Amino acid sequence: MLHLHHLENSRSFRILWLLEELEADYKLTTYERTKAHRAPDNLKQVHPIGHAPILEVDDRALIESGFIIEYLIKHYDKDQQFKPADDNEAAWEAYTFWLHFAEASLMPLLVMRLVFTKVVEQSPMLIRPVSKKIQGQVEKNMISSSLDNMLTLMEQHLQHNHWFAGEAFSAADIQMHLAVVGANAGSGLNKSKYANILNWLKRCEERPAFKHAEDKGGRLQF
Repeated sequence: MLHLHHLENSRSFRILWLLEELEADYKLTTYERTKAHRAPDNLKQVHPIGHAPILEVDDRALIESGFIIEYLIKHYDKDQQFKPADDNEAAWEAYTFWLHFAEASLMPLLVMRLVFTKVVEQSPMLIRPVSKKIQGQVEKNMISSSLDNMLTLMEQHLQHNHWFAGEAFSAADIQMHLAVVGANAGSGLNKSKYANILNWLKRCEERPAFKHAEDKGGRLQF
């Protein structure tokens, strides 16, 4: 039995979505964030790290979304629908690159942006102008240009590929989705500059398994 411990608005949505794509038999336990926007302490009873996703497989608790995705693909994707075959070198390279790119390159910038946004929101009124000025400097000097370069790389790739691994939807798309949702938060991505990314995002969210995951785990927001 698979048991997913899912935290609202978190990386664990990826695993919920993949389980739905796999049509797997699983149990779902959903947790709400605390007022400080953190995972509740009772997740530490499942795994000492206390972060979602946590996937219980028999008597083991697995963590890290990338690892869980690879585990589920290896053991439950019997028809090899969601990962390119090893002998398809171009598709395999694209799949593996974007699977790691999401967490190694893209998400750290988006999390940094989110953290500084929360700092401003939670700052006392007297020091909010100062925290907002610091946020602006971090955005200008550390986030914007790097994020623009990454989005341009993604846009160019999707100009020539229907999905991140090529012509077929894969777990790499599931891994990339949350990062794109984060990049599109707030005022949203420029619709003409990033048309291919936004069209890809729409295709992802039109998939029946995605809609089933939303019904069970809630709408994903960043």
